[in-house]
Amino acid sequence: MTTAMTGLGATVVPLLLVAARLGGLALFAPVFGSPVIVGRVKILFFIGMAAAAMPVLSASGSLAGSENMGLWVLLASLAIEIVVGALIGFIALIPLFAMQTGGLVMAQQMGLGFARFYNPAMGGEADVLENMLFLFALVTFIAMGGIDWAVLAVLNSYHYVGIGSLHLSDGIPMLLSGLVMAAIEMGMRVAAPLLALVFLETVAIGFIAKTVPQLNILSLGFPIRIMVGIGTIIAGIAIMNEVLIEFIDDILGLMMSWYQDAGVADG
Repeated sequence: MTTAMTGLGATVVPLLLVAARLGGLALFAPVFGSPVIVGRVKILFFIGMAAAAMPVLSASGSLAGSENMGLWVLLASLAIEIVVGALIGFIALIPLFAMQTGGLVMAQQMGLGFARFYNPAMGGEADVLENMLFLFALVTFIAMGGIDWAVLAVLNSYHYVGIGSLHLSDGIPMLLSGLVMAAIEMGMRVAAPLLALVFLETVAIGFIAKTVPQLNILSLGFPIRIMVGIGTIIAGIAIMNEVLIEFIDDILGLMMSWYQDAGVADG
């Protein structure tokens, strides 16, 4: 009986640890973190992936000693594993957050900021352009293999971050703040052409209002602003796509190497 329990612990404990690190993706990562997917489905999915990956990780020695953990050490290690997966998921989310930010800025300038509705994929309310650019980034991310890269990044992290050995050094807060700043910068780059043209449209409408005071400038200005904005988005969608692909490529590279650059490895 004791031998059977020991054998069960040698299988279940490593499985839980691998599932916890993979399950950390469910906190932030695109698709994995979507509230549309039922929690029980996510749990079964991550346990299945953990069961498939565990033999390879065990053979490489990445899970050595995990079967001998005490209860409190196991709980602490599970929490750390979830944090590692969540960090990778957060990095994967950055391109979508960047495009969503750009859509928010553009919608506010076009006067579409009040037309908000619930988006289940985002888990909150968003306007039309936010939803459009979010889904645009999501489709591009999936088409570039972002989901596969996220899972691969989690499994590859075992070569640099052992079980329960993540060190929250100064590099990680700097990495997270840098990612948020990069996302905001990316969003402003996406929105910049529209902001410039809307500014010129506002100046032109101002001149018209001074020249023809009898004209109802409000009824004229808002439709023109929306048409200028939509035209700008249509004209720049190809360039926007190229910029997004380049940004996602950089994020995928960072997602595969952050645990090296941040100095969090501990065998």
